[in-house]
Amino acid sequence: MRILLFTGKGGVGKSTIAAGTAALAAADGLRTLVLSTDAAHSLADAFATPVGSEPTEVAPRLFVQQVDAQLRFQQSWADIQHYLLSVLDVAGVDPVAAEELTVIPGAEEVLALLELRLHVLSGHWDVVVVDCAPTAETLRLLALPEALGWYMQRVFPAERRIVKALKPVLTRAAGVPMPGDDVFDAVERLHTELDEVHRLLTGPDASVRLVLTPESVVLAEARRSYTNLSLFGYRVDGVVANRIFPDGGDDAWRAGWVEAQRRVLDQVTESFAGLPVWRSEYRPVEPVGTEPLLALATEVYDGGDALAPPQGTGPFRVRRTERGAVLSLALPFVTSAEVDLARNGDELVLTVGSYRRLLTLPAGLNRFKVAGARVEQGQLRVRFLDPDAAASGPPRERAGR
Repeated sequence: MRILLFTGKGGVGKSTIAAGTAALAAADGLRTLVLSTDAAHSLADAFATPVGSEPTEVAPRLFVQQVDAQLRFQQSWADIQHYLLSVLDVAGVDPVAAEELTVIPGAEEVLALLELRLHVLSGHWDVVVVDCAPTAETLRLLALPEALGWYMQRVFPAERRIVKALKPVLTRAAGVPMPGDDVFDAVERLHTELDEVHRLLTGPDASVRLVLTPESVVLAEARRSYTNLSLFGYRVDGVVANRIFPDGGDDAWRAGWVEAQRRVLDQVTESFAGLPVWRSEYRPVEPVGTEPLLALATEVYDGGDALAPPQGTGPFRVRRTERGAVLSLALPFVTSAEVDLARNGDELVLTVGSYRRLLTLPAGLNRFKVAGARVEQGQLRVRFLDPDAAASGPPRERAGR
């Protein structure tokens, strides 16, 4: 089964490209679902047909769904929210205000990914195409499962034991109700589901496709997105350059735009060397409806395989050496000066710009010591030394499992 996620800066046409790709997959005979986790839901507009919170067939083998994030939020967050409301009630907070305070900003979009999990596990689909929220929201959304995993492994078990043991005392002392097993179970269930989403989206059948327009500001954001998606282990398998002006002819104004876009497109090719860069010309009318979207996608992929599986082994790998191991993580467009690296027990703490990842080391590296790190050719390489290995002789890498 193939999973494709489309994201990009707001307004670049990612919903249109996602919808067109899905239409192309369905036309090739694959049972295809395209769904939106973007709160702005544009898929119904793209297909020019009403779309609900359940998969709606808009063409043979092509189904569209705009996830009801509010409903998913209520299903997954209800027990936790009820507890929080009881605490705020004791504190005298107005019920209407309390309702708003217990809704975490962005949580609905995150929980919409749980719908993706259900569809993937159902086995009903050959292809699932996801129209994601704009770039910044997508990055926060995709980083959450791993961040929540750290809390669940390190803090949650102890917190649950302490509250269970001291619940009567804490309730009397604090004057507010302590969480019960139903709250802890809800948190644990939510973590398990999000962790499974993370495994699915970083697996060999899933990839992210960046959509951009040939503008310097948009390209800069796409480059940052590529770096940060790689940081969290997501494969980027290609870039779609959308809304390219055709030749300007005798129109000086349009000719100026064509030349400006050409310069940016040259930078796109250089920036994403090694990845396919698909192009889509600005069309005289909006591609609205299944047939125009199919025509758009046919032009974009130009006879190529729009669903080709991502190449390579993914952004993260470990190679054994004679004296230890080398951990490699793809970090395109980053220099050593932009990376902060620290070790905390069995984790590496990686900070790139405003994003931080806690990378749990494979069990085999737990007792190894960090011997050095550097960024070269778009790869962060961290060298680990086996304390039992011979201290003499330079380390030589060899392929490992």
